[in-house]
Amino acid sequence: MNVLVVGANGQVGKLLVNQLRDSKEHTVKAMVRREEQADAFKKLDVEVAVTCLEQSVEDIAQAARGCNAIVFTAGSGRHTGYDKTLLIDLDGAVKTIEAAEIVGIKRFIMISAIQAHRRENWHEKMLPYYAAKYYADKMLEQSELTYTIIRPGGLVSEQGTGLVSAAVDIPSGKIPREDVARTIIQSLTEENTYYQSFDLVSGEVPITKALKIL
Repeated sequence: MNVLVVGANGQVGKLLVNQLRDSKEHTVKAMVRREEQADAFKKLDVEVAVTCLEQSVEDIAQAARGCNAIVFTAGSGRHTGYDKTLLIDLDGAVKTIEAAEIVGIKRFIMISAIQAHRRENWHEKMLPYYAAKYYADKMLEQSELTYTIIRPGGLVSEQGTGLVSAAVDIPSGKIPREDVARTIIQSLTEENTYYQSFDLVSGEVPITKALKIL
Protein backbone atom coordinates (compact mmCIF):
# COMPACT_ATOMS: atom_id res chain seq x y z
CA MET A 1 0.00 0.00 0.00
CA ASN A 2 0.99 3.62 -0.53
CA VAL A 3 0.17 5.14 2.87
CA LEU A 4 -0.49 8.81 3.62
CA VAL A 5 0.59 9.57 7.19
CA VAL A 6 -1.33 12.59 8.46
CA GLY A 7 0.56 14.14 11.34
CA ALA A 8 3.88 12.75 10.10
CA ASN A 9 5.90 15.24 12.13
CA GLY A 10 4.48 13.98 15.44
CA GLN A 11 6.30 11.49 17.62
CA VAL A 12 4.27 8.48 16.50
CA GLY A 13 4.10 9.86 12.97
CA LYS A 14 7.89 10.07 12.59
CA LEU A 15 8.35 6.50 13.82
CA LEU A 16 5.61 5.30 11.48
CA VAL A 17 7.08 7.06 8.45
CA ASN A 18 10.50 5.54 9.14
CA GLN A 19 9.07 2.05 9.59
CA LEU A 20 6.99 2.35 6.41
CA ARG A 21 10.00 3.69 4.51
CA ASP A 22 11.96 0.58 5.51
CA SER A 23 9.05 -1.74 4.72
CA LYS A 24 9.14 -4.06 1.73
CA GLU A 25 5.35 -4.17 1.67
CA HIS A 26 4.43 -0.47 1.72
CA THR A 27 5.45 2.97 0.52
CA VAL A 28 4.80 6.21 2.40
CA LYS A 29 3.81 9.82 1.85
CA ALA A 30 4.22 12.22 4.77
CA MET A 31 1.69 15.02 5.28
CA VAL A 32 3.07 17.94 7.31
CA ARG A 33 2.05 21.54 7.99
CA ARG A 34 5.18 23.48 7.10
CA GLU A 35 7.90 23.50 4.48
CA GLU A 36 10.69 23.26 7.07
CA GLN A 37 9.11 20.06 8.36
CA ALA A 38 8.95 18.74 4.81
CA ASP A 39 12.67 19.32 4.26
CA ALA A 40 13.62 16.74 6.91
CA PHE A 41 11.54 14.05 5.21
CA LYS A 42 12.79 14.95 1.75
CA LYS A 43 16.34 14.33 2.99
CA LEU A 44 15.19 10.79 3.79
CA ASP A 45 13.77 10.41 0.25
CA VAL A 46 10.22 10.37 1.59
CA GLU A 47 7.46 11.88 -0.55
CA VAL A 48 5.87 14.85 1.21
CA ALA A 49 2.64 16.85 1.00
CA VAL A 50 2.55 20.20 2.79
CA THR A 51 -1.04 20.70 3.89
CA CYS A 52 -2.59 21.98 7.12
CA LEU A 53 -5.66 20.29 8.59
CA GLU A 54 -7.24 23.73 8.93
CA GLN A 55 -7.21 24.04 5.14
CA SER A 56 -10.05 22.78 2.96
CA VAL A 57 -11.17 19.21 2.40
CA GLU A 58 -10.09 19.64 -1.22
CA ASP A 59 -6.55 20.55 -0.11
CA ILE A 60 -6.36 17.42 2.03
CA ALA A 61 -7.79 15.35 -0.82
CA GLN A 62 -5.07 16.67 -3.11
CA ALA A 63 -2.43 15.59 -0.59
CA ALA A 64 -3.98 12.10 -0.51
CA ARG A 65 -4.06 11.54 -4.26
CA GLY A 66 -1.96 8.59 -5.34
CA CYS A 67 -2.35 6.84 -1.98
CA ASN A 68 -4.60 3.91 -1.13
CA ALA A 69 -4.52 4.12 2.68
CA ILE A 70 -4.53 6.91 5.25
CA VAL A 71 -3.28 6.84 8.83
CA PHE A 72 -4.45 9.78 10.95
CA THR A 73 -1.91 10.38 13.73
CA ALA A 74 -2.31 14.16 13.97
CA GLY A 75 -3.06 16.02 17.19
CA SER A 76 -3.15 19.63 18.30
CA GLY A 77 -0.72 18.94 21.14
CA ARG A 78 -0.63 19.88 24.80
CA HIS A 79 0.49 23.46 24.29
CA THR A 80 -2.52 24.69 22.33
CA GLY A 81 -5.98 25.69 23.46
CA TYR A 82 -9.13 23.64 23.13
CA ASP A 83 -10.04 25.65 20.03
CA LYS A 84 -7.21 23.83 18.23
CA THR A 85 -8.36 20.54 19.74
CA LEU A 86 -11.68 21.03 17.96
CA LEU A 87 -10.08 22.20 14.72
CA ILE A 88 -7.40 19.48 14.50
CA ASP A 89 -8.42 16.43 16.55
CA LEU A 90 -12.08 16.63 15.56
CA ASP A 91 -12.66 18.71 12.43
CA GLY A 92 -9.26 17.89 10.94
CA ALA A 93 -9.98 14.19 11.37
CA VAL A 94 -13.45 14.50 9.85
CA LYS A 95 -12.10 16.51 6.91
CA THR A 96 -9.53 13.78 6.31
CA ILE A 97 -12.30 11.17 6.29
CA GLU A 98 -14.20 13.27 3.75
CA ALA A 99 -11.05 13.69 1.67
CA ALA A 100 -10.55 9.91 1.61
CA GLU A 101 -14.08 9.48 0.30
CA ILE A 102 -13.51 12.12 -2.41
CA VAL A 103 -10.42 10.42 -3.82
CA GLY A 104 -11.70 6.86 -3.35
CA ILE A 105 -9.34 5.74 -0.58
CA LYS A 106 -11.04 3.00 1.43
CA ARG A 107 -8.45 1.98 4.04
CA PHE A 108 -8.30 4.38 6.99
CA ILE A 109 -6.61 3.94 10.36
CA MET A 110 -7.41 6.40 13.15
CA ILE A 111 -5.18 6.85 16.18
CA SER A 112 -7.47 7.74 19.07
CA ALA A 113 -7.01 7.51 22.85
CA ILE A 114 -7.54 4.71 25.35
CA GLN A 115 -11.15 4.53 26.56
CA ALA A 116 -12.25 7.37 24.27
CA HIS A 117 -15.36 5.28 23.56
CA ARG A 118 -16.39 5.28 27.25
CA ARG A 119 -17.48 8.72 28.43
CA GLU A 120 -17.49 7.57 32.06
CA ASN A 121 -13.76 6.85 31.81
CA TRP A 122 -12.61 10.12 30.26
CA HIS A 123 -9.83 11.89 32.16
CA GLU A 124 -11.41 14.86 33.92
CA LYS A 125 -8.61 17.26 32.97
CA MET A 126 -8.86 16.32 29.28
CA LEU A 127 -12.61 16.21 28.62
CA PRO A 128 -12.56 18.38 25.45
CA TYR A 129 -9.76 16.24 24.01
CA TYR A 130 -11.68 13.03 24.70
CA ALA A 131 -14.87 14.52 23.29
CA ALA A 132 -13.02 15.40 20.08
CA LYS A 133 -11.65 11.86 19.81
CA TYR A 134 -15.03 10.31 20.59
CA TYR A 135 -16.88 12.16 17.84
CA ALA A 136 -14.11 11.82 15.26
CA ASP A 137 -14.16 8.08 15.87
CA LYS A 138 -17.95 8.01 15.55
CA MET A 139 -17.81 9.81 12.22
CA LEU A 140 -15.30 7.28 10.94
CA GLU A 141 -17.44 4.36 12.10
CA GLN A 142 -20.43 5.85 10.26
CA SER A 143 -18.49 6.32 7.03
CA GLU A 144 -18.18 3.82 4.21
CA LEU A 145 -14.43 3.46 4.76
CA THR A 146 -12.67 0.26 5.78
CA TYR A 147 -11.62 1.62 9.14
CA THR A 148 -9.56 0.59 12.12
CA ILE A 149 -9.54 2.71 15.27
CA ILE A 150 -6.56 2.14 17.55
CA ARG A 151 -6.83 3.63 21.04
CA PRO A 152 -3.35 3.55 22.61
CA GLY A 153 -2.72 3.95 26.33
CA GLY A 154 -0.25 6.45 27.74
CA LEU A 155 2.51 6.94 25.19
CA VAL A 156 6.10 6.51 26.33
CA SER A 157 9.41 6.89 24.50
CA GLU A 158 10.91 3.59 25.63
CA GLN A 159 12.11 1.06 23.09
CA GLY A 160 9.30 -1.13 21.83
CA THR A 161 9.05 -4.78 22.77
CA GLY A 162 6.66 -5.94 20.06
CA LEU A 163 4.44 -7.37 22.82
CA VAL A 164 1.00 -5.84 23.38
CA SER A 165 -2.48 -6.30 24.73
CA ALA A 166 -5.28 -5.33 22.34
CA ALA A 167 -8.97 -5.52 23.28
CA VAL A 168 -12.24 -3.61 23.06
CA ASP A 169 -11.91 -2.54 26.70
CA ILE A 170 -8.66 -2.07 28.60
CA PRO A 171 -9.05 0.24 31.62
CA SER A 172 -5.57 1.74 31.56
CA GLY A 173 -1.95 1.18 30.65
CA LYS A 174 1.02 2.51 28.73
CA ILE A 175 2.74 1.61 25.50
CA PRO A 176 5.92 2.67 23.66
CA ARG A 177 5.24 4.80 20.60
CA GLU A 178 7.39 2.40 18.60
CA ASP A 179 4.92 -0.42 19.30
CA VAL A 180 1.99 1.79 18.32
CA ALA A 181 3.67 2.39 14.95
CA ARG A 182 4.32 -1.34 14.53
CA THR A 183 0.68 -2.09 15.33
CA ILE A 184 -0.48 0.42 12.73
CA ILE A 185 1.62 -1.24 10.04
CA GLN A 186 0.41 -4.73 10.97
CA SER A 187 -3.19 -3.46 10.95
CA LEU A 188 -2.98 -2.08 7.43
CA THR A 189 -3.45 -5.50 5.85
CA GLU A 190 -4.73 -7.57 8.79
CA GLU A 191 -8.36 -8.14 7.84
CA ASN A 192 -9.30 -9.01 11.42
CA THR A 193 -8.78 -5.33 12.27
CA TYR A 194 -11.14 -4.11 9.55
CA TYR A 195 -14.19 -2.32 11.04
CA GLN A 196 -12.67 -2.78 14.50
CA SER A 197 -11.95 -0.37 17.35
CA PHE A 198 -9.70 -1.40 20.23
CA ASP A 199 -7.59 -0.21 23.15
CA LEU A 200 -3.87 -0.94 22.95
CA VAL A 201 -1.28 -1.19 25.75
CA SER A 202 1.91 -3.11 26.40
CA GLY A 203 1.33 -6.78 27.11
CA GLU A 204 2.67 -10.26 26.56
CA VAL A 205 1.36 -11.15 23.10
CA PRO A 206 3.22 -10.48 19.83
CA ILE A 207 1.49 -7.78 17.80
CA THR A 208 0.63 -10.03 14.87
CA LYS A 209 -1.08 -12.58 17.13
CA ALA A 210 -2.81 -9.93 19.25
CA LEU A 211 -4.51 -8.51 16.16
CA LYS A 212 -5.64 -11.92 14.97
CA ILE A 213 -7.40 -12.70 18.28
CA LEU A 214 -9.20 -9.39 18.76
